[in-house]
Amino acid sequence: MNANTLIIGYGNADRQDDGVGWHVLKNLAARLGEAVPDDPGSSIEITSECVDLTFILQIFPELAETISHYGHVCFVDAHTAQIAEEISWNELSPEYEKSPLTHHMSPKTVLSIAATIYDTIPEAILVSVRGFSFEFNRELSARTAALADEAATRIWKWIHTRG
Repeated sequence: MNANTLIIGYGNADRQDDGVGWHVLKNLAARLGEAVPDDPGSSIEITSECVDLTFILQIFPELAETISHYGHVCFVDAHTAQIAEEISWNELSPEYEKSPLTHHMSPKTVLSIAATIYDTIPEAILVSVRGFSFEFNRELSARTAALADEAATRIWKWIHTRG
């Protein structure tokens, strides 16, 4: 691993805008001159000198070990109308968050696990892009596709301000 920055896209790429993380990573990979498989079921794990990219279906506890090796981590996901901004950009700190769903874990919780077990807290942000359609489809809605491009541009700039 050469990079000090990790971008983690997550969501269900088979549920249209819920897969926005996949599309943002594809955009970033293209900027790095890297190809990404067309199948969201394929793993994206791109390592470069400036940034590593990975796509997962959901946040899981073992991710704490992975993020403990980085100084900067960006999580990319979709959100619905419950968040006012179309592209939400939030700095994260470790915090254990209970969930009524046994299969759901937040980025803050995985940061908390990394802090507890590995005694490390990377600088972390959550970039959440507004989704408008969550049908069974791998293509983003037009509105979310435009927002995904904007989010990728903002993340690209963020990557290059990190050392």
